[in-house]
Amino acid sequence: MKFSFLHAADLHLGSPLIGLAAKDEDIARQFAAASRQAFSDLVAYAIEQHIAFVVIAGDIYDGEWKDSSIGLFFNRELSRLHRAGIEVVILKGNHDAASVVTKTITLPESVYVFPTNKASTFRLDDYRVALHGRSFPNREVNENYVEAYPEPVAGWFNIGVLHTSCDGRPPHARYAPCSLDDMRRHGYDYWALGHVHAHEILCDEPKIVFAGNLQGRSIRECGPKGAVRVDVEDQAIKTVTHIPFDQARFGKLTLDLGSVEEEADLLRLVETNLAPFVNEAGKRLLALRVECIGETSLHRALKADAQRLSDEVQAAAHRVSENVWLEKLAIATREPASMTGMTAPSDLDLAGLFAACEKDPVLREDVEQLIKDVSRKLPRGCSDQGETLMAEIDALIEDARASTLGRVLR
Repeated sequence: MKFSFLHAADLHLGSPLIGLAAKDEDIARQFAAASRQAFSDLVAYAIEQHIAFVVIAGDIYDGEWKDSSIGLFFNRELSRLHRAGIEVVILKGNHDAASVVTKTITLPESVYVFPTNKASTFRLDDYRVALHGRSFPNREVNENYVEAYPEPVAGWFNIGVLHTSCDGRPPHARYAPCSLDDMRRHGYDYWALGHVHAHEILCDEPKIVFAGNLQGRSIRECGPKGAVRVDVEDQAIKTVTHIPFDQARFGKLTLDLGSVEEEADLLRLVETNLAPFVNEAGKRLLALRVECIGETSLHRALKADAQRLSDEVQAAAHRVSENVWLEKLAIATREPASMTGMTAPSDLDLAGLFAACEKDPVLREDVEQLIKDVSRKLPRGCSDQGETLMAEIDALIEDARASTLGRVLR
């Protein structure tokens, strides 16, 4: 017997995309729409390709619904699969745990949701497939669920469905932790994992796979996003293929300015190096972070007029494609040693003043307090890297020094 199934996870429908919205509300709306369209395209693919069934390994929703529209959307798409005779098996993760998403919409009869009280087995008799799993009752699950998963059904194709950090995948929270050996010992043919947003095949025998999320939501989630297609023949896996369904994409472009001495050369460098990103993204919206590194005489000038430079880089990107949005221009360059101590002709020794400031404990305390005050006021989810600015005090002081000296010299 031949059949194919789709393994998806981490749809995060209804995500507020706070970090993006703080930068550009229109772009945030486009990414929110992209999340829905990505799932609609997955459904269309399943129908066109005559997929036997679909497995979703947790975090369908990003949290409690603000209203019923997101639930109605999901039901509408599942109903398309239902009419096509395609069954869907769902496991709830930490974001859509039973205690988190309390609102409900009645789903089609062809949809099975794993219970939260214990691991159970769901059988698809037509394909002799047994799926084993347990949904999250609460957001935080710290126990190893795998230990209590049922024995495989003899003579059937067995799939373990699990929302887990496995043995640790920073920066993802450590939920339902387990090891590869824990999963291997069960004797299943395939493990459909969710929670980690990067697609990864952890093991070939048996196949233990993170599908990754369906649509990137921040700069931490770059490159193609989608679901996994698994082709089975005579109860054995023939192919495992990652299928992109994302409608918008994030990317990071790092430029070494070591040999760049003019701003015009920098902008040409942006255009030249951006082309491969645009080609890979196709017609998708591309949210791009450009990071400038290296030792360059432009260092102070870049720091002194960062906003104008950001606008110029955005304009350069648009000369390559109208679908590129500059998510951020990060200036991480260094000034050459020959420039150290250089300042404007003046009785005021700015370089010496900054050198003293960098060593001033009172200044550092003031900066730390300011960071704490600002951080408390930021909405949850605004941080791009999930890190605090507290570890970047030296970089902040250096930015202030370079910016000030650059403006004075200009």
